[in-house]
Amino acid sequence: MSLDVYLYGPLDTVDCVCDCGHKHKVLFQANYTHNCNTMAVEAGIYDCVWRPDEHGLEIAAHIIGPLREGIALMKADPERFKKLDPPNKWGSYDTFLPWLERYLAACEEWPAASVEVCR
Repeated sequence: MSLDVYLYGPLDTVDCVCDCGHKHKVLFQANYTHNCNTMAVEAGIYDCVWRPDEHGLEIAAHIIGPLREGIALMKADPERFKKLDPPNKWGSYDTFLPWLERYLAACEEWPAASVEVCR
């Protein structure tokens, strides 16, 4: 199982029509394993990454602050987070942190983008 995150822009140029028929301008899309969700909880970013829809985090600007804080926490104490690497080796601190940094960079580039996740 995995997590897909999307940042969608205005519909003036449609890039895709999803299975449900909605039209979207895809600005950013990324996929990551659920195996690092414990690490996300420890960094305080689980809700903004996995469940933004349940917490009123509708646009990228809403998750920039939490992502910055979580990434800073992970960088400040890597050993604390490496201990949470999944035993099956699908996902790790060393791959999750750069994934989060790319997601944050996209949010900063398009702060007005709609945030959606598929779990």
